Amino acid sequence: MDVANKKNIGWYLIFTLPLLIIFTIIVVIPFVIGIYYAFFEWDGINANPKVFVGMENFLTLFSDDRFLRSTWLTVLFTVLSVISVNVVGLAFALLVTSKLKLGNLARTMFFMPYLIGGLILGYIWQFVFLDVFTFVGELLGLESIFFNWLLNENFALFALVFVFTWQMAGYVMIVYIAGIQGIPGELIEASKVDGASKWQRLMRITFPLLMPAFTISLFLTLSYGFKIYDVNLSLTGGGPANATELFAMNIYNEIFGYGNYGYGQAKAILFFVIIAAITLTQVYLTKKREVDM
Repeated sequence: MDVANKKNIGWYLIFTLPLLIIFTIIVVIPFVIGIYYAFFEWDGINANPKVFVGMENFLTLFSDDRFLRSTWLTVLFTVLSVISVNVVGLAFALLVTSKLKLGNLARTMFFMPYLIGGLILGYIWQFVFLDVFTFVGELLGLESIFFNWLLNENFALFALVFVFTWQMAGYVMIVYIAGIQGIPGELIEASKVDGASKWQRLMRITFPLLMPAFTISLFLTLSYGFKIYDVNLSLTGGGPANATELFAMNIYNEIFGYGNYGYGQAKAILFFVIIAAITLTQVYLTKKREVDM
């Protein structure tokens, strides 16, 4: 190894070592400690004893009706959110990359909801569902559609999906815009010369060449959907009647609400395994469909 390469490695270490140390302290060490606590029955108070229970916490998960319901709600929410966010985000991207006169303004407006914090966003939409929806329903005589969804067990989860889509669609739009702009213009022009319609260009050229963007967007929406907590907390608080208590909120309530620290850590470990398995599978499957340009 020559002197220049040794100097480059030295600079790499100087800039990356502090980040690695911070990541290890904030993420790796707490994660390992959490795995350790998952095998104990403990309330999180150091003065109280930790009782080793082995795999009992993990086995209890499969008979915990509230946790199983939370798991189903999280899966349903994530599936609906992944579809809606990517459909809306892609539609936005196609719109603003077309010959739209106010394209730059539209990009800014579509992206702005992502800049609002999740907690604030939830409180804003609480007002919308409580006052605006109720007013519109009474004004138009459509109370069966425009009412406070947050108080209805059958509609509260859809309200959460709606707000999450409103927040994330603009962010995903940016990913798709980058993918669309990376498509060689000569391919589009050649297809026009050959007489391909807009629909044919979209299905045969744009979508196949957008697979890298699909890979990134699906990964982001899957992981964010499974991990959502802030909007869940401020918009519905898990209600009504735990109809919107998703994975992260269930774990938080188990640890800090009921004082079951060890059992809550077991839930968190399973939570991590599920997210890792699903997202890695998604990345593997979509990467296989990517087309080299």
